[in-house]
Amino acid sequence: MKILLAEDDVITRRLLEVQLKNWGHEVVVCSDGAQAWEKLNADESPKLVVLDWMMPGMDGLTLSREIRKMETKPYTYIILLTARSSKEDIIEGLEAGADDYITKPFEPQELRVRIRAATRIVQLQEDLLKALEKFEFQASHDSLTGLWNRYSILSILHRELARGRREMTPVAIIMADVDHFKEINDTYGHLCGDEVLRQTATKFNLSVRPYDAVGRYGGEEFLLVLPSCNTHEALKVAHRLRSSFEDNKINSVEISPHVTLSFGVVTVNSNERKNIDDVINTADEALYKAKNLGRNRVEFGGEIH
Repeated sequence: MKILLAEDDVITRRLLEVQLKNWGHEVVVCSDGAQAWEKLNADESPKLVVLDWMMPGMDGLTLSREIRKMETKPYTYIILLTARSSKEDIIEGLEAGADDYITKPFEPQELRVRIRAATRIVQLQEDLLKALEKFEFQASHDSLTGLWNRYSILSILHRELARGRREMTPVAIIMADVDHFKEINDTYGHLCGDEVLRQTATKFNLSVRPYDAVGRYGGEEFLLVLPSCNTHEALKVAHRLRSSFEDNKINSVEISPHVTLSFGVVTVNSNERKNIDDVINTADEALYKAKNLGRNRVEFGGEIH
């Protein structure tokens, strides 16, 4: 594990560095508190720190208090190292934000045990955060395509419509649907159908701007939210997407069905609050108009004012 060591005494610092490296840790060495604070504010800073109480520039107590103000994730575990050993000193150190306390001169075995315990705690924190991030992703994304799920894409649409009202900028909405998807499932099987949806999602993600949002609205239907996008630009995007699917086949393990999509486009230009259901219904009507007129086409539902 990467450990930050801040100690102004050269001999003690070198002794600690050697011990920590011998135990398999990567050590970031600092000779004073100010240098340690700089390292802790850098990207990928150590989450386990060993601080001397008395240091020039910024002492261990001050540094501990500043670390706690950062509210970093994962948690930064602090071991305070000092010659002070009174009960009052220990309480002061812990109240400043330290998690553990070792008095000088220290026993290497005691230090090793405390470092081992601290390492387990830091690792547990990191594992819990990774698990939380995974659960948060699963809660907001579609498990098959990796796109935003229905709830999330509608939340994004609601947010972007509100932003458009505040900033007086248009928001474009594109509803897209895979043509003859039931026939693909019936002819080639559901595994192929799943692959069609996955590759369709990938193509959408690669074809829109970084700040656009793409979600699986339901079944084989997708919803694209394009902030600050006017009617001309939205139609251009939709036609480009339609053409890109028409010109390429979906690659599956054994077969390559030809896949096309139909698109319904609307834009919202208004500083007034609009019902999100009305916006979705207008886009949906444009999509089904494209379906009824032969599929593999783009239809414009109009501008909502």
